[in-house]
Amino acid sequence: MSKARDIMTPDVTCVRSEESVVEAARKMVELDVGALPICGPDERLKGMLTDRDIVVRVVAEGRDPSACTAGELAQGEIVTVGADDSLDRVLELMADRKIRRVPVIDGHVLVGIISQADVARRLPDSTVGDLVTDVSQPAA
Repeated sequence: MSKARDIMTPDVTCVRSEESVVEAARKMVELDVGALPICGPDERLKGMLTDRDIVVRVVAEGRDPSACTAGELAQGEIVTVGADDSLDRVLELMADRKIRRVPVIDGHVLVGIISQADVARRLPDSTVGDLVTDVSQPAA
């Protein structure tokens, strides 16, 4: 196992940028996940939506989740890895950016996602421990 595609979860489900936050939350419940990639009408990745985003950026701000779209919550730089990127590159990116999940693309097509759980299931305990420690430490 030396590439992102070797440990990624394939067949990832997107929330469409025009779908409401309520629809996104329902998908999260149905799929038992805490994050979904946001895909636009052009099938390109627009960002990631987490359950924390919904709580902090919608509920806590008093916004109407049925009137707010997933695309409105897509922000900043989209961090991805290529399907053929090395696992060292993936782990370094996750640690440096302090992210728990990273979408995997092949060209411009979303082909999977790598989460800490994927790393935990497929890599040695010491590697998993290092990643969890790096991701969990506050940014300097």
